[in-house]
Amino acid sequence: MTLPRFWIAVSVAASVLSMRAATVKDREGAVRGDRAMMENDARWIYNDIDRGFAEAKKSGKPVLVVLRCVPCLACVGLDAEVLKEAALQPLLDQFVCVRVINANALDLRKFQFDYDLSFSTLIFNADGTLYGRYGSWTHQADPEARETIGYRRALEAALAVHRGYPANRAALAGKQGGPTPFATPVEIPTLAVKYGRELNWGGNVMQSCVHCHQIGEAYRASFRDQGAKVPLELIYPMPAPETIGLTLAPDAVARVTMVAPHSIAAAAGVRVGDEFVSCHGEPLISIADFAWVLHRGPESGPLSAVVRRGAKEVPLTLQLPAKWRFKSDISKRVGTWSMRAMAFGGMTLVDLDDAARKERGLAKDAMALHVKGLGQYGKHAAAKKAGFEKDDLIVALDGGSARIAEGELIGRLLQEHKAGETADVTVLRGGRRLALKLPMQ
Repeated sequence: MTLPRFWIAVSVAASVLSMRAATVKDREGAVRGDRAMMENDARWIYNDIDRGFAEAKKSGKPVLVVLRCVPCLACVGLDAEVLKEAALQPLLDQFVCVRVINANALDLRKFQFDYDLSFSTLIFNADGTLYGRYGSWTHQADPEARETIGYRRALEAALAVHRGYPANRAALAGKQGGPTPFATPVEIPTLAVKYGRELNWGGNVMQSCVHCHQIGEAYRASFRDQGAKVPLELIYPMPAPETIGLTLAPDAVARVTMVAPHSIAAAAGVRVGDEFVSCHGEPLISIADFAWVLHRGPESGPLSAVVRRGAKEVPLTLQLPAKWRFKSDISKRVGTWSMRAMAFGGMTLVDLDDAARKERGLAKDAMALHVKGLGQYGKHAAAKKAGFEKDDLIVALDGGSARIAEGELIGRLLQEHKAGETADVTVLRGGRRLALKLPMQ
């Protein structure tokens, strides 16, 4: 099986999470309540993407598709404001608005976005050409965050793209998805045995719903089951701008608020205050669009960009070094939960900071991964069964002892080890050094 560089996993994660996404207590009731409120709404087409595109062809408006995991608490504030905020209504009037609450029958060739988010928006021309994506990690981290200025800026930018269409069609080519091994989530083997295309409104709706994060989990499992490497784009989906040393303002399309010293962005000459107009030739409408460019970026090599600096547009080149994706922070992604089972036997590992290292007499450049969490059930209990304990300190793995973050180690192990193999690990426990075998799953 081959997989183009667009796959992303998971639907919900943020600082409000511990291991799994925080959800409402009555998830079944939340989904049914959302349907009761929205299915006859004057603005929103409920869970019917085909109808949305049909309406767009009649009206000439672009299609705005909101994908919302209703039971998840993340992004609840933004979701509420998008549905009712007065300032957004004139903008929403210019779109055919569709609300989708489950992933069962999504066209995976068309809907490729950050499944880690519980609220995302994709904007299309009626002919299916994608204009851009929106997804906010600021709102994901804070369920009460209700500010919509970033969303408004994305809609305004999408309307500008729409006004330029089809003359700008060539510039939009990189935004489109590529061919996929499966047309819909319910065709992926591990999902096909449990789910159908439609929600079971006559029974338990929640049990019939494919959540977005399950798509990525199913793909990773399929690679592992075939004894193949998990592609890096599945391990490090939609890399945040911080991966290359950039922080972008949440209230703008892509305005730089910080450039990390000695980073890829700094080497390219990016400055605070720059506004990215395009990247890899693609017009941007949001931070999510910037992440998409990185997602589809090369494993190493140049990535062109244009920034607005004052009254000028300045071309820049971001030089991506080999293994740059490994620096992507995936610690708060829900998809990482299942990858911890694959690579760590269910452990959650945290790299000790410099102060803790000094206290323990450990070098700054040495491996020192604290076993912060230890799974107790199923595949997440594999490390426990292999003899690992909470608060162990991993100081060597497969002969390597250089400092490494949890996310980078996950990528390395999933690339280098097949399911059923083991890795040689040295841990410190109560002043003793122990040799253990870490099972790969």
